Amino acid sequence: MSKEPRAVLDSIWAFPPNRETFGGTAYLIVENSQNILIDCPSWDPDTQAFIASQGGVQGVVMTHRQGMSPAIKSIQALYNCPVFVQEQEAYLLPDIAVTPFQGAVEILPNLEVFWTPGYSPGSSCVYYRPHGGVLFAGRHLLPDRMGMPKPLRTAKTFHWFRQLKNVRLVLDRFDVDSLQYLCPGANTGFLRHQRSIDQAYSKLQQLDLETLRQFPVGI
Repeated sequence: MSKEPRAVLDSIWAFPPNRETFGGTAYLIVENSQNILIDCPSWDPDTQAFIASQGGVQGVVMTHRQGMSPAIKSIQALYNCPVFVQEQEAYLLPDIAVTPFQGAVEILPNLEVFWTPGYSPGSSCVYYRPHGGVLFAGRHLLPDRMGMPKPLRTAKTFHWFRQLKNVRLVLDRFDVDSLQYLCPGANTGFLRHQRSIDQAYSKLQQLDLETLRQFPVGI
């Protein structure tokens, strides 16, 4: 039996890690009948029933290529919803009617997705304004073994220096008042009893990006 989705914050749910997306964590934002799914959960009967109970899905956002699974086609067919993906990775979904974007796109008045390449060519982050600002970071920023947010270099990293450059973009784009929480797209087991990373901006400010250029952090 699959584990149930967990409430992260009011209106935000996290699904159990999905084997089809290499242990990725997908999220559902329940927003005034405009529910947005971020990446792909395991599309089992329990997940399908839960999403239906929340009013379905009105949009899907892919934060990176590993967040994709064959379930996207079924989700779109069931809910007739747009699938947003950065244009450099749109080709990975040839059988899906995707909505590609370049630098950024506003999906709802309080929700936007913006391009942060590095982990993958089309790696992106989703920003949700409520709760003091929530960043759904995909694999652009992940918790390390201490639960601290970091860019983590892996065997699948596309361009490490570009990823670090886009960590700086996140720091320049937000501030301590506009980025309170970070919801990572993987490594959520390192959060232990926490369900997101709080005081996210303050913790990102502690990163030494120059040292990371010379001595990458891996997992």
